[in-house]
Amino acid sequence: MSGHSKWETTKRQKAVVDAKRGALFTKIGNQIAIAARAGTNPDMNPSLAMVLDKARHANMPKANIERAIARAADKSAAALIEEVYEAYGPGGVGIIIEVATDNKNRTMPLVRHTLDKSGGRMADPGSVMFQFSRQGVIEITEKGEDALMAALDAGAKDAVEDEAGITIYTEPSSLAKVRDALKAAGLEVTSAEMRYVPTSRIPVDDATAEKLDHLLESIDDLDDVTNIYTNAE
Repeated sequence: MSGHSKWETTKRQKAVVDAKRGALFTKIGNQIAIAARAGTNPDMNPSLAMVLDKARHANMPKANIERAIARAADKSAAALIEEVYEAYGPGGVGIIIEVATDNKNRTMPLVRHTLDKSGGRMADPGSVMFQFSRQGVIEITEKGEDALMAALDAGAKDAVEDEAGITIYTEPSSLAKVRDALKAAGLEVTSAEMRYVPTSRIPVDDATAEKLDHLLESIDDLDDVTNIYTNAE
């Protein structure tokens, strides 16, 4: 079974009650704009459908969603570039940072500066990535044996229950199919997306965990950052 880190649990709870909703909507809006490049009809574009679900569960206003979709077709809008940075945090913890930016010459130095001043450092490409695998990750609110069995019947390769519900792991190519099967089974899908999942965890003590949380929060506060992953236990 795949494990959870304290950061992942805290991040998921924060996404629901985050007081900085403007920043949250900016991040999701960038994800919508990128997904919409493959088509603006969510019925024909599973990636867009999944990020739209995420937007709705975050209570993102309909007008914001429509502007983000329209941005994909706006030839005058600055093109968003997806970048992935690798970093080390306190205690040698590996960090993967995903960004969506219209100016990587602005974003990379900003991420590097934030890491440096918060106890982390940028890593060479590939030096952290090998500690993670790319997987589909789905979150549902239901708990219990029936929900776990429904997830496995839908094609999940793993499922973990915690206080927030159940997190389901899939092969990348099966993400949309498993999500649709869970919805058809009447389960509430709150998130379905591709993530970097650590292949092993690095234990950290309380003092290191506090420093790491501060670092991750500082990175997450950057508007261009869309997702952060860590292998801290």
